[in-house]
Amino acid sequence: MKSQKVSVFLYSAAGLAVFILCWHLLVCFTGVGQIFPSPFAVLRRFVDVSGRKIGKCMLYSHLGFSLLRVTMGYLIAAAMGILVGLIMAGSKMGNAIIRPLFAMIRPIPGITWMPLFILWFGTGWVNQIGIIFVAGFSHMVLNTYAGATRVDPKLVGAARMLGANNTQVFYKVILPSSVPYIFSGLQVALSSCWMAVLAAEMMSATEGIGWMIVSGQDNGDIEQVLVGVIIISIIGLVLANTMRGVETKLCAWSVRGR
Repeated sequence: MKSQKVSVFLYSAAGLAVFILCWHLLVCFTGVGQIFPSPFAVLRRFVDVSGRKIGKCMLYSHLGFSLLRVTMGYLIAAAMGILVGLIMAGSKMGNAIIRPLFAMIRPIPGITWMPLFILWFGTGWVNQIGIIFVAGFSHMVLNTYAGATRVDPKLVGAARMLGANNTQVFYKVILPSSVPYIFSGLQVALSSCWMAVLAAEMMSATEGIGWMIVSGQDNGDIEQVLVGVIIISIIGLVLANTMRGVETKLCAWSVRGR
């Protein structure tokens, strides 16, 4: 198992090295260099901006603002999504009331709500957190609902035969069986929230990684734009792997957690 992980890491590193090499060669020996900087120029710019302000904040402050926004919106979306999903799965009346409304709202992209949120809440944090919430909410509802409705009927029947009431069945059987699905929703929702916070910052923020990219665009600074893009990809990868690691530890008993 350990050797397999090492092999995967080495292949991943080799793929990244080949990508950087091809990027450098294209910049050096083709016309791409006229419109695109080399990877080493972007790396030098990354080191440069790490020690000075971009706008009114240091780079780590921009990253901190983005992570704070996504954390707040993500936690609200996770809590509300799990609650709504469980209500839909556990109550016929709740399902009848919520499901049609959710079916109409779910296909609407989160970014579509931005003009309304700006009109309602202005361009401050409430607007940005609202967009992040919308991006993650539907994933949490769908996965929680799927987990709660796909519980093995034999487990429910066995619990009832042993004298469990509805509340005990819910907490002892349905909810634990839903945990792998909930973690799946948490992973997808986290990625969606991370993408949404960047879009929100590009439209209505004065700090953050998204704002940094737009600032580079406005100033014609492609190196700053690429620094922001690289930070986005690295943080997204770290967040995804972190959630996967948490799931592996907490859901080792499930297929997804292995």
